[in-house]
Amino acid sequence: MAGALRKIFATFARSYPKPVAQFLPRLYSNVPTPYEIVDAQEERKTYQDVIDKVNRQVAQAKQGRLFAVVHIQGKQVKVTEGDVFVVEGYWPPGAGDRISLDKVLLVGGRDFTLVGRPLVQRGLVRVEATVIEETLSHTKTHFKKKRRKQYMRINFMRVPQTMLRVNRIEIVGEVNHPPDVTGLETRVF
Repeated sequence: MAGALRKIFATFARSYPKPVAQFLPRLYSNVPTPYEIVDAQEERKTYQDVIDKVNRQVAQAKQGRLFAVVHIQGKQVKVTEGDVFVVEGYWPPGAGDRISLDKVLLVGGRDFTLVGRPLVQRGLVRVEATVIEETLSHTKTHFKKKRRKQYMRINFMRVPQTMLRVNRIEIVGEVNHPPDVTGLETRVF
Protein backbone atom coordinates (compact mmCIF):
# COMPACT_ATOMS: atom_id res chain seq x y z
CA MET A 1 0.00 0.00 0.00
CA ALA A 2 2.73 2.46 0.98
CA GLY A 3 4.74 1.48 -2.11
CA ALA A 4 1.78 2.22 -4.37
CA LEU A 5 1.27 5.60 -2.67
CA ARG A 6 4.93 6.45 -3.14
CA LYS A 7 4.69 5.68 -6.88
CA ILE A 8 1.59 7.82 -7.26
CA PHE A 9 3.12 10.77 -5.38
CA ALA A 10 6.42 10.39 -7.22
CA THR A 11 4.73 10.61 -10.63
CA PHE A 12 2.59 13.47 -9.35
CA ALA A 13 5.68 15.35 -8.09
CA ARG A 14 7.56 14.87 -11.40
CA SER A 15 4.69 16.29 -13.42
CA TYR A 16 4.53 19.53 -11.41
CA PRO A 17 7.11 22.27 -10.84
CA LYS A 18 9.29 22.35 -7.73
CA PRO A 19 7.15 24.76 -5.62
CA VAL A 20 4.11 22.44 -5.85
CA ALA A 21 6.14 19.30 -5.07
CA GLN A 22 7.17 20.69 -1.67
CA PHE A 23 3.53 20.49 -0.46
CA LEU A 24 3.23 16.77 -1.10
CA PRO A 25 3.32 14.59 2.02
CA ARG A 26 6.53 12.82 3.02
CA LEU A 27 6.04 9.11 3.57
CA TYR A 28 9.14 8.61 5.70
CA SER A 29 10.65 10.08 8.83
CA ASN A 30 14.19 10.70 10.01
CA VAL A 31 13.12 10.58 13.66
CA PRO A 32 14.40 7.43 15.38
CA THR A 33 11.81 4.91 16.51
CA PRO A 34 10.94 5.45 20.18
CA TYR A 35 11.60 2.53 22.47
CA GLU A 36 11.14 1.92 26.14
CA ILE A 37 13.19 -0.03 28.59
CA VAL A 38 11.00 -2.66 30.20
CA ASP A 39 11.73 -3.62 33.77
CA ALA A 40 11.41 -7.42 34.01
CA GLN A 41 10.36 -7.37 37.68
CA GLU A 42 7.63 -4.81 37.09
CA GLU A 43 6.41 -6.66 33.99
CA ARG A 44 6.20 -9.94 35.93
CA LYS A 45 4.29 -8.24 38.78
CA THR A 46 1.75 -6.73 36.36
CA TYR A 47 1.34 -10.10 34.66
CA GLN A 48 0.73 -11.86 38.00
CA ASP A 49 -1.82 -9.21 39.06
CA VAL A 50 -3.84 -9.79 35.89
CA ILE A 51 -3.75 -13.58 36.37
CA ASP A 52 -4.88 -13.20 40.02
CA LYS A 53 -7.81 -10.93 39.03
CA VAL A 54 -8.99 -13.45 36.43
CA ASN A 55 -8.70 -16.35 38.91
CA ARG A 56 -10.66 -14.34 41.52
CA GLN A 57 -13.45 -13.60 39.04
CA VAL A 58 -13.68 -17.27 38.05
CA ALA A 59 -13.70 -18.44 41.69
CA GLN A 60 -16.52 -16.01 42.58
CA ALA A 61 -18.41 -16.79 39.31
CA LYS A 62 -18.49 -13.09 38.37
CA GLN A 63 -17.10 -13.49 34.85
CA GLY A 64 -20.50 -13.01 33.18
CA ARG A 65 -21.64 -15.00 30.16
CA LEU A 66 -18.72 -16.94 28.74
CA PHE A 67 -17.98 -17.40 25.05
CA ALA A 68 -15.50 -19.72 23.39
CA VAL A 69 -13.96 -20.25 19.98
CA VAL A 70 -13.72 -23.99 19.30
CA HIS A 71 -12.04 -25.87 16.48
CA ILE A 72 -14.40 -28.44 15.03
CA GLN A 73 -14.22 -30.33 11.72
CA GLY A 74 -11.48 -28.02 10.38
CA LYS A 75 -13.40 -24.82 11.12
CA GLN A 76 -13.43 -22.33 13.98
CA VAL A 77 -16.79 -21.51 15.56
CA LYS A 78 -17.57 -18.86 18.18
CA VAL A 79 -20.15 -20.21 20.62
CA THR A 80 -21.93 -19.23 23.84
CA GLU A 81 -24.32 -21.23 26.03
CA GLY A 82 -27.51 -22.15 24.22
CA ASP A 83 -26.15 -21.56 20.70
CA VAL A 84 -27.15 -23.92 17.90
CA PHE A 85 -24.68 -24.34 15.03
CA VAL A 86 -24.24 -26.61 12.02
CA VAL A 87 -21.23 -28.80 11.26
CA GLU A 88 -20.97 -29.74 7.58
CA GLY A 89 -19.56 -33.01 6.32
CA TYR A 90 -19.60 -36.52 7.70
CA TRP A 91 -19.33 -36.62 11.49
CA PRO A 92 -19.74 -39.82 13.54
CA PRO A 93 -21.80 -38.71 16.61
CA GLY A 94 -25.50 -39.55 16.32
CA ALA A 95 -28.57 -37.61 17.37
CA GLY A 96 -28.90 -37.27 21.15
CA ASP A 97 -25.21 -37.80 21.90
CA ARG A 98 -23.59 -35.49 24.47
CA ILE A 99 -20.06 -34.53 23.47
CA SER A 100 -17.24 -32.44 24.85
CA LEU A 101 -15.51 -29.98 22.53
CA ASP A 102 -11.88 -30.14 23.64
CA LYS A 103 -10.10 -28.00 21.06
CA VAL A 104 -10.75 -24.58 22.61
CA LEU A 105 -8.77 -21.80 20.94
CA LEU A 106 -10.08 -18.90 23.01
CA VAL A 107 -12.41 -18.33 25.94
CA GLY A 108 -13.63 -15.06 27.34
CA GLY A 109 -16.05 -13.35 29.65
CA ARG A 110 -17.13 -9.79 30.36
CA ASP A 111 -13.74 -8.50 31.58
CA PHE A 112 -11.16 -10.90 30.21
CA THR A 113 -10.22 -13.12 27.30
CA LEU A 114 -7.89 -16.12 27.48
CA VAL A 115 -6.17 -16.80 24.17
CA GLY A 116 -4.53 -20.16 23.54
CA ARG A 117 -1.30 -20.63 21.63
CA PRO A 118 -2.81 -22.41 19.66
CA LEU A 119 -5.09 -24.07 22.25
CA VAL A 120 -6.08 -23.03 25.76
CA GLN A 121 -4.37 -25.28 28.32
CA ARG A 122 -5.99 -28.69 28.56
CA GLY A 123 -8.48 -29.12 31.40
CA LEU A 124 -9.00 -25.39 31.96
CA VAL A 125 -12.20 -24.97 29.92
CA ARG A 126 -15.11 -27.38 29.52
CA VAL A 127 -17.42 -26.93 26.52
CA GLU A 128 -20.25 -29.46 26.36
CA ALA A 129 -22.71 -29.85 23.50
CA THR A 130 -25.58 -32.11 22.42
CA VAL A 131 -26.18 -33.39 18.90
CA ILE A 132 -29.71 -32.28 17.97
CA GLU A 133 -30.12 -33.83 14.54
CA GLU A 134 -28.32 -35.17 11.51
CA THR A 135 -29.71 -34.13 8.12
CA LEU A 136 -28.70 -33.49 4.53
CA SER A 137 -28.27 -30.00 3.13
CA HIS A 138 -30.38 -28.58 0.31
CA THR A 139 -29.67 -29.97 -3.14
CA LYS A 140 -26.74 -28.21 -4.80
CA THR A 141 -26.53 -28.37 -8.58
CA HIS A 142 -23.20 -28.69 -10.37
CA PHE A 143 -23.66 -28.06 -14.11
CA LYS A 144 -20.87 -28.29 -16.70
CA LYS A 145 -21.19 -27.42 -20.38
CA LYS A 146 -18.86 -26.91 -23.32
CA ARG A 147 -20.53 -24.94 -26.03
CA ARG A 148 -20.76 -26.32 -29.55
CA LYS A 149 -19.30 -29.66 -28.40
CA GLN A 150 -22.52 -31.38 -27.33
CA TYR A 151 -21.09 -31.82 -23.83
CA MET A 152 -23.30 -31.35 -20.79
CA ARG A 153 -23.02 -32.88 -17.35
CA ILE A 154 -25.18 -32.23 -14.35
CA ASN A 155 -24.53 -33.45 -10.79
CA PHE A 156 -26.64 -33.02 -7.68
CA MET A 157 -25.03 -32.98 -4.24
CA ARG A 158 -26.40 -33.08 -0.71
CA VAL A 159 -23.86 -32.60 2.09
CA PRO A 160 -24.44 -34.30 5.46
CA GLN A 161 -25.00 -31.78 8.27
CA THR A 162 -24.99 -32.16 12.04
CA MET A 163 -26.73 -29.62 14.30
CA LEU A 164 -25.24 -29.06 17.76
CA ARG A 165 -26.54 -27.15 20.78
CA VAL A 166 -23.98 -25.87 23.30
CA ASN A 167 -25.14 -26.85 26.78
CA ARG A 168 -22.42 -25.43 28.97
CA ILE A 169 -19.19 -23.42 28.88
CA GLU A 170 -17.27 -23.20 32.12
CA ILE A 171 -13.76 -22.53 33.34
CA VAL A 172 -12.84 -25.46 35.57
CA GLY A 173 -9.30 -24.90 36.81
CA GLU A 174 -7.13 -21.93 37.62
CA VAL A 175 -5.44 -19.90 34.95
CA ASN A 176 -1.69 -20.50 34.69
CA HIS A 177 -1.80 -23.53 37.04
CA PRO A 178 -1.77 -26.58 34.76
CA PRO A 179 -2.51 -29.97 36.35
CA ASP A 180 0.46 -32.19 37.18
CA VAL A 181 1.39 -34.75 34.56
CA THR A 182 1.67 -38.30 35.87
CA GLY A 183 2.32 -41.69 34.31
CA LEU A 184 5.23 -40.69 32.08
CA GLU A 185 7.58 -43.12 33.85
CA THR A 186 5.96 -46.18 32.26
CA ARG A 187 5.45 -44.52 28.86
CA VAL A 188 7.52 -45.67 25.88
CA PHE A 189 8.31 -42.91 23.38
